[in-house]
Amino acid sequence: MDLDEVRDQFLQAVNQFAKGDPEPGKAIFSHLGDVSLANPWGPPAVGWERVSEALDSAAARFKDGHVTAVDALTKHITSDLACFLDIEHWQAKVGGGDEISPFDLRVTSIYRTEGDTWTLVHRHADPITTPRAPDATLGR
Repeated sequence: MDLDEVRDQFLQAVNQFAKGDPEPGKAIFSHLGDVSLANPWGPPAVGWERVSEALDSAAARFKDGHVTAVDALTKHITSDLACFLDIEHWQAKVGGGDEISPFDLRVTSIYRTEGDTWTLVHRHADPITTPRAPDATLGR
C-alpha cells in the first residue's frame, strides 16, 4: 500500500479512535519492538505490547467523536521513511463526560516501509498548539 493510502486509512482510523475503537489504528502501527507512542494520557510507550495497551487505554477515554480537520504543516519523505507534522482538530466526549468537547492536537507521525506497505512507527500527540510562557514546562 502506498503512503497516501496509508495516511488516508489512518485518518479513518483516528475517527474510529475518537469513538472509542482503537483497533483500526492499531492495524496501521508497526508491531515491531521499536514502535513508539507518546500521547497526552501518559508516559511514552515503546514496543508493540506497551503501545497496544496505551492505545486501548487512550481510546477508552473517547466517545462519539471525530476529527473535523487536519492541518498539514510539513512533511519529509524518503524512499523508506516519512515524517509529518500536523494539527488535528477533534471533537469528542472525553473521560466519561456527556458533552462533545473540541480540542486540537499537535501531532508528529513517522512512517516507514515494512515489506510492501508503510506502517506508523512513531506518533507523538500533545495539546500544545499555541505559544506558551517560558516557565510553562516547570509544572507550576
